[in-house]
Amino acid sequence: MHRRTFLKGVAGSSIIGSQGAWAENSETQSKLALGYDNFAVRAMKWKAPQLIKYAAELKCDTLFITDFGPLEKMTDSYLKDIRRQGEDVGIQILLGSWSICPSSVKFRDTWGSADEHLQLGIRAAAALGSPAFRVVLGAGDDRKTEGGIEARIADTVKVLKRNRTRCLDSGIKIAMENHAGDMHTLELRGLIEEAGPDFVGANFDSGNAVWTMEDPVQALENIGKYVITTSLRDSAVWESENGVTVQWTAMGEGNTDLKTFFARFAELCPDVAVNIETISGFNRELQVKKDDFWKAWPKGKPEGYDKFLALAKSGSPRKAGPVDQKEDISKSIAYCRKELGLGRR
Repeated sequence: MHRRTFLKGVAGSSIIGSQGAWAENSETQSKLALGYDNFAVRAMKWKAPQLIKYAAELKCDTLFITDFGPLEKMTDSYLKDIRRQGEDVGIQILLGSWSICPSSVKFRDTWGSADEHLQLGIRAAAALGSPAFRVVLGAGDDRKTEGGIEARIADTVKVLKRNRTRCLDSGIKIAMENHAGDMHTLELRGLIEEAGPDFVGANFDSGNAVWTMEDPVQALENIGKYVITTSLRDSAVWESENGVTVQWTAMGEGNTDLKTFFARFAELCPDVAVNIETISGFNRELQVKKDDFWKAWPKGKPEGYDKFLALAKSGSPRKAGPVDQKEDISKSIAYCRKELGLGRR
């Protein structure tokens, strides 16, 4: 029997495998585990077994299934079978889903109320052997709703606190993501501390941090001690007519300082798997030179804004265009392994 178990709680995961064996104190065990987020290959519309097969082909350590779509059933027996399929090829499966903020513009009742959605995810994560369940608050438009992002954070914290005992009893932590421009990492840190770091941590998305005007390296400094799961990508950032334009890229093709980022990641999050989520092919301009842009930021420029502008000054314009998702994630995993020394295989 081949198993992967996540051993450490708040800091994240330490993976030990019996297939392709890494001894607990071996050199490979000290390396950061490497995997991919299924959203990177969303166009393939693969179900869980196909995602596992592809993770094995890429020699990944983890597979992060960040929505329920690839799961054909939500029964414990089915989920445990998917878990066994992963274990048989040495893949640790992590689970996630979407908004649990009932007042978010992105909340949908597909899985019931916010509490019911969260509870389903906790149960499913336990059956899959995932130590965490990733969720989001919403998106950047939530910053413009009544009460602003602070009100949406407060509503999310209420949902989390109502389910604290359930999380603690099940041993599942909730990984809140900085998602699509909703929360700056300092705001996410505040949410985690208000809800309770004993059962809530962060799913850190380095690409989304750029959408909230953060240098990914600085964003990691802000949130690193609470990170329990990741959805990471590189970004190209440059000055443009109305402000700063961002294009998410394959790993190594942007101007994020990846060597500094992962050196610091290894210090702050040594037991957390690096899951790559490539979402490439389009440009987004943050129109920081226009007054309307700042209506979503009534407190003004966020902390670290100067580092974000410095990152933009280091970049150059990129054309947008269609991307082959399989090629994008494949070369990103290869880059992480060869150039950054990530992965345990």
